[in-house]
Amino acid sequence: MFENILRIYGLDPVTANVQQFGDGLINHTWKVNTPEQNYILQKVNSDVFKRPSDIDQNFSLLRTYLNKECPDYLFVSPVVATNGESLLHIDNGYYRLFPFIEGSVSVNVLTKKEEAFEAAKQFGKFTKLLNGFNVKELNITIPDFHNLALRYDQFTIACNEASAERLEKAAESIQFIKEHHGLVQTYNEILNNTAIPLRVIHHDTKISNVLFDDQYKGLCVIDLDTVMPGYFISDVGDMMRTYLSAVSEEETDFSKIAIRKEFFKAIYDGYMGEMQDVLTDAEKPYFVYAGKFIIYMQAIRFLADYLQNDIYYGAKYENHNFNRAITQITLLKQYIKLEPELLSL
Repeated sequence: MFENILRIYGLDPVTANVQQFGDGLINHTWKVNTPEQNYILQKVNSDVFKRPSDIDQNFSLLRTYLNKECPDYLFVSPVVATNGESLLHIDNGYYRLFPFIEGSVSVNVLTKKEEAFEAAKQFGKFTKLLNGFNVKELNITIPDFHNLALRYDQFTIACNEASAERLEKAAESIQFIKEHHGLVQTYNEILNNTAIPLRVIHHDTKISNVLFDDQYKGLCVIDLDTVMPGYFISDVGDMMRTYLSAVSEEETDFSKIAIRKEFFKAIYDGYMGEMQDVLTDAEKPYFVYAGKFIIYMQAIRFLADYLQNDIYYGAKYENHNFNRAITQITLLKQYIKLEPELLSL
């Protein structure tokens, strides 16, 4: 398989060395080492991304714009093969090749507020540089990805169809979600506010989607498959959800879940350092809401999946998605408790 792909990219499969790379959960990724240059090869998960060609077209549109308007920005986009294509359809799979950025490093576990600052700065910079881009030209690569109203409706359906046993176990969590339905109403207000624009949003701002230099200064953002039209609360909120707690969504000792206020400040300073003059006056008051928005939505998704017998995320052990939901609910409770302090930071 690799031999054919490498040849289409003009690489010699005899001198190339291909090894599995990273721990991404969606796409299959390999590093390709050659005597001349190193690359990253990916097989796009077409179960998640139903139309890989839409992603490829988004890359092309963004690359053309940034090359013209911001030529010094490090935009990591697919290599064009010898057949003129940047997305190969081979043996019912979709593949693309990226240049490997030598000297770059990535972070899988966030331990320093400085890293949070640099990451937030890079995600803010990405959206800022594309402020003049016509966002309506972008394809929607995952429809309704951050549609909180839809997720709540799906949760309601899950509650109506769940077994009595799972409903009983999740009763307290279900009640919490219902009591905070106001977060959905706020989301709908944002959608209906014409002063809050759609922007070019990454939608997956985990720390591993930022490249750093050897001094851990941010270089750029990567993994752009989820780049779509969206609202700034998606990127900010996802950073809140994944950066603020020292433990991950897989933690089962819920006493370890706590908000690191200094990391909130780092996110704010990094992101707003780039976006302060870009965000409208109508957007800025929703910065703290952004954290509630994404944490609440992820709690809903995990809880709904548990109620539907783990059909979406799957479960590695009994009550896996229930525990994940409790982790998000606990994080949200901590966040809401600290909200007055966060608003004043």
